Amino acid sequence: MTFFTADLCDTYPDKVSVLGPGFQNYGGSAACEGEVVTIALDRNNSDLITLLRDEPGEGKVAVVDSAQAYFAIVGEMLMKYAHQNAYAGIIVNGYVRDTQQIKDIPVALYALGTCSRKSIPVTQGTRDVPLSFAGVEFIPGDYVYADADGVIVAAQPLPAS
Repeated sequence: MTFFTADLCDTYPDKVSVLGPGFQNYGGSAACEGEVVTIALDRNNSDLITLLRDEPGEGKVAVVDSAQAYFAIVGEMLMKYAHQNAYAGIIVNGYVRDTQQIKDIPVALYALGTCSRKSIPVTQGTRDVPLSFAGVEFIPGDYVYADADGVIVAAQPLPAS
């Protein structure tokens, strides 16, 4: 990665939105950037499994809203799928698990925290819809940059500063 979110915020203050506090990177990649792919979940991650397992992710970051229900959305298997399909990262408005196993998988994984419990009920998710959480609106096709200083979103890729 050849960017720093702090530098991008300084250079493009009117073109970026900054994700609110509380998100931490649990993945094996220290940073990520890519085109936003969105999915809203309702207590079940089966649609996210399908996305990460079956769709090419080169140059993409999956942004997931689980309405912060207290169960894990992403764990070791989903991170392996994301890595196999070349996703740059995953941003979860919710929780993750298997943190010891996923820390070496080279995909960034930003989430609010951890939870050992996985989701059980089968429900439908909604793909490619605008998502709004932590003070940011994620529109499919936006561009996200994430590193140790935070997560920022822009309507289009930003030239290196």
